[in-house]
Amino acid sequence: MDIPPFSKLGLPAPLLKAVESLDFEKPSPIQALAIPPALAGKDLVGLSETGSGKTAAFVLPALTKINLDHHVPQVLILSPTRELAVQVCEEVHRLGTNLPGLHAIPVYGGAPIDRQLRALKNGVHLIVGTPGRLLDHLRRKSFDPAHIKIAILDEADRMLDMGFREDMELILGAIHDDHQTLFYSATMNRGVEHLIRAFGNDPETISVKRKSLTVASIEQRYYEVRHRSKLEVLSRIIDTEEPRLALVFCNTKRSVDECTEALLARGYSADRLHGDITQQLRERTLRRFREGKVELLVATDVAARGLDIDDIDIVFNYDLPQDPEDYVHRIGRTGRAGRTGRAISFVFGRDIYRLQNVERYIRQPIAHTRIPSQEEVEGKRADVIFETLKDLLESGAYDPHGSQIERLLDQGHAATDIAGALFTLVRGATGREGEEIAEDRPKHEHRKSFDREDRSRSSDREDGKKKRKRERMSPTPEQGMTRLFLSLGKSQGAQPGEIAGMLYREAGLPDGAIGKIALFPRHSLIDIRSEFAESVIESTRHAKLRGKPFKLAHDRK
Repeated sequence: MDIPPFSKLGLPAPLLKAVESLDFEKPSPIQALAIPPALAGKDLVGLSETGSGKTAAFVLPALTKINLDHHVPQVLILSPTRELAVQVCEEVHRLGTNLPGLHAIPVYGGAPIDRQLRALKNGVHLIVGTPGRLLDHLRRKSFDPAHIKIAILDEADRMLDMGFREDMELILGAIHDDHQTLFYSATMNRGVEHLIRAFGNDPETISVKRKSLTVASIEQRYYEVRHRSKLEVLSRIIDTEEPRLALVFCNTKRSVDECTEALLARGYSADRLHGDITQQLRERTLRRFREGKVELLVATDVAARGLDIDDIDIVFNYDLPQDPEDYVHRIGRTGRAGRTGRAISFVFGRDIYRLQNVERYIRQPIAHTRIPSQEEVEGKRADVIFETLKDLLESGAYDPHGSQIERLLDQGHAATDIAGALFTLVRGATGREGEEIAEDRPKHEHRKSFDREDRSRSSDREDGKKKRKRERMSPTPEQGMTRLFLSLGKSQGAQPGEIAGMLYREAGLPDGAIGKIALFPRHSLIDIRSEFAESVIESTRHAKLRGKPFKLAHDRK
């Protein structure tokens, strides 16, 4: 297919300027096929997979229909989930950045309705919402569909699967007949066909299918890693490949919590996303991830669908998913909008058979890759420090007088020795201490360790339970530690990993700053290095845990 540039699709200048500022190289196939007929006012059925660029395919034509002087809802976009509604609304604001006065809002359940009522009363041009909450506003008469010019169903098949058929029919039925409807769906099934027959006006069908189930621009590889070595291997890959943003997928909430806590303890900027995270905290976490304030997002599959962030460099399958389709959805979070991406999977023992199922499903091989050694990680770190120092010297952005250096020279130290010592200090301050893993040993020893772990995994779990029972908090903290009181405990669902992660994140603590954490029904006790106690109390004064405010203070007992 010969894809024309955006300038040939008929878009007005303000939208073309926005597209250029977002560095879209050229339209995706669904954009090139769907935008011209949508601009012409035709109803459309767009059949396209997630990650194909369909959001811009319907947002750009929709923005051309809006009269900015008329402060009433003119565009309605139905989305299956609150996350997707927020993401689509953010895309509306990005693409409509050159439309002065454009007002678009997301409307979804689980958020205070009074804010939405105020926003709707003040006047909006475009609404992105979930069917349930939109129907609620329709019944309250806070949403008036009388002026809707274009209605868009994003992921229509998924909304039907989620049981929104009646809500969708009531909403679409309330809109006057003289409007344009765009149906977007990954699949064409009987439910989607019914909606199209009932509410479409001789729509044009556009189908874009990929030759394979995964994006060609995604480099896929796997590492054979035993369970106990996963964190070290993950750390080595992050250190050597330096992704700007990375997603780490785990199969369970517990695995997410443990992985996040361990990454924070190693000094990485990480946060978590799973089903127990409150909606408010979930939105805050996603916003921080999009802005790059969090570099590693550890998540369950709750984040695999509908997570629309274009700048994810690597997706890690920390745990290989059970279903090959979940693998496709996971790795589809990278390599988006014409960019290249990487997908890395960790397999162990019987996981190799599941990986073979994935390869058959996606109809392409996944390359086996050697684990980076500690020496390679150290070499990469040394190269980064060298380049940083070289740039600093060439730019002259350092103390030209060098008073401290002069003092050392006066004491008889050679310039090369001083430089070497400073280089060692920088490496120690910026690096992390790696650990030897079984995979570093010769291959035959490596295989023996795999066999031993495979046989003893269940007994390890039992040993771990016994060990945790033995680890009781002593009456007084260890030397150099201060005990803090936290006003949340087991009855509020607090977990040691979440407490530690929150403290590391909010207070910017170094590795090893937190000692033992003991949970009680209504409170928790935390041992922390004494020099950080006051700063932790101060920096968490307005923080929340599991969406709840808390008190953190010195333990009075």
